[in-house]
Amino acid sequence: MPRPIWSGTLSFGLLNIPVSVMSAEHSIDLHFRMLDSRSNTPIRYERVNAETGEEVPWKDIVRAYEYKKGSYVVLEPEDIRSAASERRESIDVETFVDAGEIGPEYFEKPYLLVPGKKAEKGYVLLRETLRRTGRLGIGRVVIRTREYLAAVMPRDNALWLLLLRYPQQLVDADEYAVPEAELEHYRVSPRELEMAGQLIESMSGKWKPKDYKDDFRDRLRQVIEKRMKSKGLVVPPAEQAEEMPANAATNVVDFMTLLQKSLASNRRTPAKNAPSKPATAKKSAPAKRAAAKRATAKKAAPRKPVPAGKKSAGAPRRGRRNAG
Repeated sequence: MPRPIWSGTLSFGLLNIPVSVMSAEHSIDLHFRMLDSRSNTPIRYERVNAETGEEVPWKDIVRAYEYKKGSYVVLEPEDIRSAASERRESIDVETFVDAGEIGPEYFEKPYLLVPGKKAEKGYVLLRETLRRTGRLGIGRVVIRTREYLAAVMPRDNALWLLLLRYPQQLVDADEYAVPEAELEHYRVSPRELEMAGQLIESMSGKWKPKDYKDDFRDRLRQVIEKRMKSKGLVVPPAEQAEEMPANAATNVVDFMTLLQKSLASNRRTPAKNAPSKPATAKKSAPAKRAAAKRATAKKAAPRKPVPAGKKSAGAPRRGRRNAG
């Protein structure tokens, strides 16, 4: 189960609701590494001194503010801590506003609020009250070390914490050349407005988030898998001699391929292709019998012809049965 960003209280007026702030996003981005094209080795970024070019360890790094080009004021850790808000483990709702008053440009990042133990009643009370009044709670929250403006919003059975941008973060539309004159100035006729309205009406439907997905990410993954099956792999030197499994792109183990390779590696080499090896202390049974026969044939003396009418003493008589 995911761990909470922090656990604290959601407070408005005199009511305090124990909650946990949980992440409401999944990271689905494909991450890339940059390589040196000459050797296909990873590029490492180092913290180096701009004047000496030497790497600087973390313990020797301080924070500073550049108040003008090339001029800095160094800040100590306690200076930054002194500027941090005291709202470490609380979401303090300061006011409630109509949900439609906040433009989409203010919403930045979503979190889910999960009630603490035995805090369900207060959680449901705030959720239902916001839903029935059509309002959002506006307050401040500290996540990690930074204070954010935030909105508490009901959605289905949950309360959402939506981080908001401050007005100073937004660019005023007046800074760009956007059309500001009346419709007549741009020769937009009532008939054109009517037809555009009919077109939008014909294309309208209900919002179904599940009907949409990141097609670019899927197509890019297919390109990566295709490249992995071709000659686009860069592997460590120790693995270059090994053959890449055909299913490497899917992370699924192909047991049949592995078994076939295992059997092939243990298969006996045919005799005609087998290299000659020195004799060992132990021999197989057929080899022993063949060697014994050759030795007997060499030691046996040539047989002399037997005179007629005289039989060899050692020759067995034909037709005689062995006793027993």
